[in-house]
Amino acid sequence: MSRRFTAIIESEGGGYVAFCPEVDIASQGETITGARENLAEALTLFLESASVDEIELRRREEIYVTQIEVEVG
Repeated sequence: MSRRFTAIIESEGGGYVAFCPEVDIASQGETITGARENLAEALTLFLESASVDEIELRRREEIYVTQIEVEVG
């Protein structure tokens, strides 16, 4: 069984950081692809090793990723 998660990836210090807000898990990599793959591995390891209670405690049901526009200057 597979499950879809959100991955927010941003450039940081010459590499990339990938963050999954649904369960507050992060990873990093030298490329966007590497950061994404490392996050997928971190999520898999977390879901395999964490108790059901820990997963439920960390899980966020509603995550909204959007852009906003504001006046500057």
